[in-house]
Amino acid sequence: MVDLDNANDKLQEVLDTVDHPIKVDKDVELFCGLDIGTAFIVLVVVDGSGNPVACKYQFADVVRDGMVVDYIGACDIAKNLKRKIEIELNTELQCGAVAIPPGTEILDGGAVRNVCESSGLDCIAVFDEPTAANFVIGIKNGAVVDIGGGTTGVSVFENGKIVDCIDESTGGTHFSLVLAGAKGISFDDAEIYKRDPKHHAEVLPVVGPTIDKISTIIRNACSGHDVPEVVLVGGTSELSGIEDRVQKSLGISVVKPNHPMFVTPMGISLGCLYKARENSDD
Repeated sequence: MVDLDNANDKLQEVLDTVDHPIKVDKDVELFCGLDIGTAFIVLVVVDGSGNPVACKYQFADVVRDGMVVDYIGACDIAKNLKRKIEIELNTELQCGAVAIPPGTEILDGGAVRNVCESSGLDCIAVFDEPTAANFVIGIKNGAVVDIGGGTTGVSVFENGKIVDCIDESTGGTHFSLVLAGAKGISFDDAEIYKRDPKHHAEVLPVVGPTIDKISTIIRNACSGHDVPEVVLVGGTSELSGIEDRVQKSLGISVVKPNHPMFVTPMGISLGCLYKARENSDD
């Protein structure tokens, strides 16, 4: 079974750099992971050893169902995050990578790449989100499930290699819609309400049927494969108890790391590092 201790340590290091970036020499090569999500855009920077150096994030309403719908807004936020980190580190960020929901390369891969490059980064790779997340998780046999705002992406691994990768439309946005209807509040208020951990015990049963739909997406993606465990990542996985509900539905081990919202952006930055090494070896 996957050991999340190392992942949790790295994720805590990422969180620590939000307010306390790690100073580096100007000649040190840095690698950036830009995660353009439905609710947040996150930029994580690592050094050549894969250690977190800096992280910034900002609320964003630029993506719907995994697709960029406000290109200018996404570009502005990406530039702003990059600029903040460059000022704090007193260096220029040059190398970056991005990730997209599985199967959307033709539809939206170019847009996400262009957002990255509009910030001034040289985008050297586009990963699918759950596969990028696995650079942090390191699962050999099982499934990594990235539950985002608009979609749920599933990558199935056997002996460390991807054997299936799918994405379906259901995620945190659907939680908010259900919660807004149940409580008679606006969608925006529901978005804020569900993120507060003190409300999670109330929110979980309300959005239970939507979690069950996500479980069905996972089950279908894993059908035909030997999947001994599932790891949940992504911002929607921050909901306390979601892993227990999915586990009950699937009947196999379901776990999640601490701070699952930051797994994919951290993974993208590591993927950027690995891709740069691969290119230098060619």
